[in-house]
Amino acid sequence: MADLFKRIFSEGFRAFFLGAAIWAILSGLTWELWLGAQALGGTSGLSDLSMAPHLWHAHEMLFGYAGAAVAGFFLTAVASGRGMIIGALAGLWLAGRVVLWHSAALPPAVVAVVDLSFLTSLVLRIANQLRQRRNPQHAIFTVFLATFLIGNLLVHLEWTDITTDTASAGLRVGLMALCGLIVVLGGRITPGFIRNAMNRAGQSPEALPPQTPRLDRLAILSAIALPWSVLIPMLAPIMALVLAVIHGARISRWRPQWALRDPLLWSLFAAQGLMVIGFALWALAGWGIGDEVGALHVLGLGGIGGMTLAVMSRATLGHTGRAPIVPRIVAVGYGLMILSALTRWLAADLLYRWYDALILLAGAAWIGAFVLFLVGMVPALTAPRVARPAPPPPPPHMPSRPPQRKTSTA
Repeated sequence: MADLFKRIFSEGFRAFFLGAAIWAILSGLTWELWLGAQALGGTSGLSDLSMAPHLWHAHEMLFGYAGAAVAGFFLTAVASGRGMIIGALAGLWLAGRVVLWHSAALPPAVVAVVDLSFLTSLVLRIANQLRQRRNPQHAIFTVFLATFLIGNLLVHLEWTDITTDTASAGLRVGLMALCGLIVVLGGRITPGFIRNAMNRAGQSPEALPPQTPRLDRLAILSAIALPWSVLIPMLAPIMALVLAVIHGARISRWRPQWALRDPLLWSLFAAQGLMVIGFALWALAGWGIGDEVGALHVLGLGGIGGMTLAVMSRATLGHTGRAPIVPRIVAVGYGLMILSALTRWLAADLLYRWYDALILLAGAAWIGAFVLFLVGMVPALTAPRVARPAPPPPPPHMPSRPPQRKTSTA
């Protein structure tokens, strides 16, 4: 048992991906029970919260689940740590979940300080590691992480009665910061993985996804501006639509037909596609067309949920020496995540008559996706590394090329 705990806290992805998946299930079950009780005209649980249940739900999906998933990725790809560092950060993250759950019995300032301490420590550690490495390519990620932290701060400022109306804006700033992060990160790793798959299949260089530096720069600038546009209601829909168009143009060039061949590829591509759809829906909702909550769930469930689930799978396999082939049960989980996003949107925008049933179905699909992820990935997350398989030889008609230096993308 001691060896197991030591192994789990030896690398960031092990502790935080496990924590993220477990919390996704536990918080999802709690929310499902509360929604079911509400649908039946009763009440159930969440009586220890100082905030409205729907605000706790939104906060814990963003800063609880997604915060852990993001930490696991960056603590592995950028700011690696061992033992005490990983354990301390995981303890801060867990403490935040506990104080939020018992917030009615604690001073709001204590809840704020404990919850904010995790993201603050994470941002400082990653920024320090990037400063030492002097890698401007990765430095952009600190901008999104700092904005994510500021979103959480805005939430707690209202909950501590320092401000009167910043919690809703803070949740949206945090959500859009994560969306922007995924646009930038997904724009690097998704076409890269597709290129690798096409290279292994012996495709010619002309057939590979092309480089799009201008679109990439425009996407980065728009993604940075999007969270702050939340604070200017007239500007937010415009920025969202601009990013939908730019990012949609990018992913259309990523050879989507190749993404369909591998669950790891189509899950990444699907998350990016749902991100584009979510941006467009959120823009339309800002102009009074459609439901904003439905659009936000397309972004949160389909974009953030889908991307984090796929990246957690890929990073776990890669960093434990396993081949990048997900178990079929995990691939089914990717499908459930897409189902969760679409049914939640349908409930809000089109099929009002079945609203209660559809949101419960969306929650069940979310929970199911992470149950399947744990079933398929716990052995890799808790077992020792395995010997990395040798890369396959190049096809006979393709000349061997000297190895190229690559930056880590987890």
